[in-house]
Formats: sequence, C-alpha cells, structure tokens
Amino acid sequence: QLQLVESGGGLVQPGESLRLSCAASRFTLDHYAIGWFRQAPGKEREGVSCISSSGGITNYADSVKGRFTISRDNAKNTVYLQMNSLKPEDTAIYYCAAQSRYYCSGYVSSYELWGQGTQVTVSS
Repeated sequence: QLQLVESGGGLVQPGESLRLSCAASRFTLDHYAIGWFRQAPGKEREGVSCISSSGGITNYADSVKGRFTISRDNAKNTVYLQMNSLKPEDTAIYYCAAQSRYYCSGYVSSYELWGQGTQVTVSS
C-alpha cells in the first residue's frame, strides 16, 4: 500500500520553528509534485505550499510567504516544510499530499495520495 507519512509536528511558542517531514513508503517521489495543506478546527483544508517533482518550482500561500520554506530530497524520498516565526494562527493539522505530475497546485482535489497528518500547535 502506497503511503505518505508526516512527522515533526509538536507544540511550540510563537516565534519558534518546526520542520515537518513527509516520507514516502513503497513508492518513490521523483515523479510526484507534493503539496502541504493544513486544517484548523472548524475550517476547511487549505493549501500552504507545494513543490514540483523536480523541486524547481515552489509556491506558497500569502499567509506563510517569507516564513515557510518547502524543499525536497528525492534521494531520501522525503519532502520538508521548514516553518519559522510561527504564529498562533498556524495551529492546525498539517498534511502532505502527492500528485503524479510535474507541476503542483494548491487544490485539494488535485492530489491523489494523502498522509495521516501531524499536529502543529503554536501557543504561549
């Protein structure tokens, strides 16, 4: 069974950093664009960032531009989301997702495979 597994979430104070990882199991990520999404309680799932299959193209939601950085290491079959200067409004469950194409998108419906999510809580 193909799987994506997120890790790296936790409880941090405002202004601190976390790095999320998204690892693929039983398949290689080389030909997949990857997106990071988040869902806060009572809200719809929203796109945070995405990266093309080669890593050459990245996109960010306006709310995280300048604070979050997406990257990938295809040799390690892993995609990362470095989150700096975290704010309480970043609190959510963070999901990674894969789509079998070069370009990435911010649309939930574009993605074929999802991880189980990792909780990020930003609170003082």
